Amino acid sequence: MTTATATGSMNLLTRLSRDVYRRATEDVIGIRLKQFIALDYLREQGGTTQQQLGDTLHLDKNNCVILLNDLEEDGYVARRRDPTDRRRHLVEMTPEGVKAVEEAEEKLETLEDEVIGELT
Repeated sequence: MTTATATGSMNLLTRLSRDVYRRATEDVIGIRLKQFIALDYLREQGGTTQQQLGDTLHLDKNNCVILLNDLEEDGYVARRRDPTDRRRHLVEMTPEGVKAVEEAEEKLETLEDEVIGELT
């Protein structure tokens, strides 16, 4: 494979990815994309600390709290103090959060299929 071909392929993959994420609105997948990414991470980790979630998603502390407030208000996550370190908050998905991320994932897969199906 030549460098030009590899560069072309990476460019195409990047453009396809951008197209999918532009179309992945709350109306389409049922939750905001940032919520989906946060819930997907929590599912993979089985829960985490609030600080680790913010660090992983490259969110400052304020924006992480805002995101978690929204997720908690929607019933998708629960936060509690770490019993071993009262300064830390543990974040875990609720059953409603599991359902929301699974539904969003299915809708996102359909969207990806649509975008890929448009290729010639």
